[in-house]
Amino acid sequence: MAEGNHSTETQFILLGLMDRQELQIPLFMVFLVIYVLTLVGNLGMIVLIRVDPRLHTSMYFFLGNLSVVDLFYASIFAPRMLVNFLVRSKSISYSACIAQHFFFVVFVTTEGFLLAVMAYDRYVAICNPLLYTAVMSKRRLCVLLVVASYICGFVNAVVQTPFIFTLSFCDSNVINHFFCDIPPILKLSCSDTHNANMVHFTLSSIVVMTSILIVLFSYMYILIAILKIHSAKGRNKTFSTCASHLTAVTIFYGTVIFMYLRPSSRYTTNPDKIISVFYILIIPMLNPLIYSLRNKEVKDAVRRMINRKVCSQLI
Repeated sequence: MAEGNHSTETQFILLGLMDRQELQIPLFMVFLVIYVLTLVGNLGMIVLIRVDPRLHTSMYFFLGNLSVVDLFYASIFAPRMLVNFLVRSKSISYSACIAQHFFFVVFVTTEGFLLAVMAYDRYVAICNPLLYTAVMSKRRLCVLLVVASYICGFVNAVVQTPFIFTLSFCDSNVINHFFCDIPPILKLSCSDTHNANMVHFTLSSIVVMTSILIVLFSYMYILIAILKIHSAKGRNKTFSTCASHLTAVTIFYGTVIFMYLRPSSRYTTNPDKIISVFYILIIPMLNPLIYSLRNKEVKDAVRRMINRKVCSQLI
């Protein structure tokens, strides 16, 4: 284990969300409900888009992939978090910590680019409807955009992970968090973390700024197109097609920017744990609710599915 003045940890200890024992069971119940709702909501959205022919459009193809990402994204953290509420030993192996961090970067990056792709899809649908029918309806293009989003996530993870986990950890192996997040891991290192911090900040900035610029330019042109519509009813109807996505984008990017696009010296453990809960577990739960409650086509698809079920039971 020892090598000079350094040591290589074989495991880390996760302190968890909080150390008050009387709150562990209530917190377990709360996060179990959140995780179950996340599974049911995202699986339901995937099945609904798959079985309803009216939802076989590019917009819902991207939404279905967003649900897949949210499903895996939440499942990286929720099971271990739930177990840690019930056990005293909250250890995680070094390799499991690397894997958790790696897939976190993959899926959070992929989600950001998928939201950008969905914004571009809305821009083409509203500003260039003829082009939308001719171009975005092509399955191949949609698949390429989704695959490109995953590739960006994979490349980001492949580059970032070695810079963090080749550091030496010699003072402590206790991570003051409920998962292997980047800032608390870097705080444990006795190596020079300058390069790791720079790589993390630079890549995070590139990913966030690229995807946000796509979203901003898309919605800028959408807003211009909406303002040109003379009918108030027409403007409201057009904007309503973007409202769900705009809500999801605001929540996701707001929390990610707060967490990762700031100096590491401003990292404060307890408030940032709450923010982490929000973008890791709450957002994957909220996304299917946002897109179902604010989307008439999804609500109509749910009604059709329920009616088919009822009719099949009666026959």
